Amino acid sequence: MAKSDELVKYITQRVVHYIDTPKDERKERRAQSRRKEPWSMKWFGMIPFAVSLWVDKKKRRSEKS
Repeated sequence: MAKSDELVKYITQRVVHYIDTPKDERKERRAQSRRKEPWSMKWFGMIPFAVSLWVDKKKRRSEKS
């Protein structure tokens, strides 16, 4: 019985929080969550990002010399 009471309490809190948030804020959150991440990041994680930083750093060093 205790677990079902906790579940009802949790669901009630979530619903009340949803109702209390302004509609504009909910739309903004939804829009942020729909942004797509680049396919390279999706498939390979942080490795492409790290490599691009490394390559940019190499380019800057060669331009200074």
